[in-house]
Amino acid sequence: MLHARTLRYLDEVARQGSIRAAAERLNVSSSAVNRQILELESDLGAPIFHRLPKKLRLTPMGEVLIAHVRQTLKDYERVEMRIQDLKGARGGEVTLATMNGLAGGLIPPVIASFREAHPRVQVSVRSLFADDIINAVLSGEADLGLAYNIADTPGLTPRAVYHTRLGAIVTADHPLALRSPARLADCLDYPVVLGDQSMTIYGLVMSAFAQADLPFSPSYQSNSIDFMKAMVRDTNTNCVTFLSRIDVAEEQRRGSLVYVTIRDRFLSGQTLTLVRRSKGVLDVAVNLLEEAIKAKLTAIETESDDILQVASDFN
Repeated sequence: MLHARTLRYLDEVARQGSIRAAAERLNVSSSAVNRQILELESDLGAPIFHRLPKKLRLTPMGEVLIAHVRQTLKDYERVEMRIQDLKGARGGEVTLATMNGLAGGLIPPVIASFREAHPRVQVSVRSLFADDIINAVLSGEADLGLAYNIADTPGLTPRAVYHTRLGAIVTADHPLALRSPARLADCLDYPVVLGDQSMTIYGLVMSAFAQADLPFSPSYQSNSIDFMKAMVRDTNTNCVTFLSRIDVAEEQRRGSLVYVTIRDRFLSGQTLTLVRRSKGVLDVAVNLLEEAIKAKLTAIETESDDILQVASDFN
């Protein structure tokens, strides 16, 4: 592509019909403008302008060239605007609706990094149940929704879908941490803190033990993933819980919790989906946060074969 400065010189000369007038408009010397045009004509091997006594007029080749130049300048301006958007030169507001476990684990470091890169964008995070997340995005109360097991919903478009596999979550010094991959039967040797019946984890885990023909009753139940993690971190309890690697990504990074793969085929996983309104206005700030969340999930996927990204972008 021709250099942007050359494009602007050529466009202005064509508009003014004069190198001197173009130079005055561009606030440069006439010799600089003339030199650029002569070099371009030399490269093309043909004149761009007819040199008339009182003005310059485009040659047929110049007419073809100037049409390309002006379209290129318009495209370049769009690119510059997009770059400014990506650099956070423009502000905005974004609301993310997600589950409490994700709001307390995966999302905070994403938001922190995002705000550092885009300080003029204000971010709100709402912790809701899955059905409420759907309603929040549909109503416009939230721009993005991130949740497990979101049903296909008219009016919502999935932007990223990840299948996650449940595993045993323990401390780094827990006996199970040294046995990865472990079996469901191995977990019965320790107290289990499990998501209660309001959470899909409950059904998945109870079904897995039943299919494996293992008698199982959780020692503790809660609808709070934060509580489940806290019980596991308490070394006095020696507890085990069942979550996906995404749920404990930050704790794994810090070394406070360990994800142990369960080899039994009976323990299935969940689907994590990032959604937005199908007919929502395309907003740069929302796009940027969406990309930041997808980048984080992709990074977790890269670290482990236990997460299979089935669709990273539905643009």
